[in-house]
Amino acid sequence: MSVTAWFVAFLLLTVVLLASAVVTGLRAARRAHISIVASAVVAMGLTIYFAERLGETLDIEAAGWVTPVHLWIAKITTVAYLLPIASGVRALRGAAHRRTHRNLAFFVLGLTALTAVTGVAMVWLSDPAV
Repeated sequence: MSVTAWFVAFLLLTVVLLASAVVTGLRAARRAHISIVASAVVAMGLTIYFAERLGETLDIEAAGWVTPVHLWIAKITTVAYLLPIASGVRALRGAAHRRTHRNLAFFVLGLTALTAVTGVAMVWLSDPAV
């Protein structure tokens, strides 16, 4: 498979796993939720790996201002995933932390969507590398 195909496959897998994490989280299916979140983190790591490999085949600077914006948001989003992970551990210890965990998880999912949109724009506006 090509780098592009691997990237798209892992991106789609990540989206499915994140949606499944939301469903299992809202249903308080903790064991499944934790397994799915761990799988989503691995899939996201592979998505990032293949995104970087895909970037090697493109002149991403041709996308103009979208490139630095996407990279900035992507880095913030990656670090922000520590928030729902940490709050999830706290939520396991007491119901008082569940609302905070849910809010942080949805916040990071919003950042993830923004990262995906700017990433697609960056790829769309890029030229093939010479």
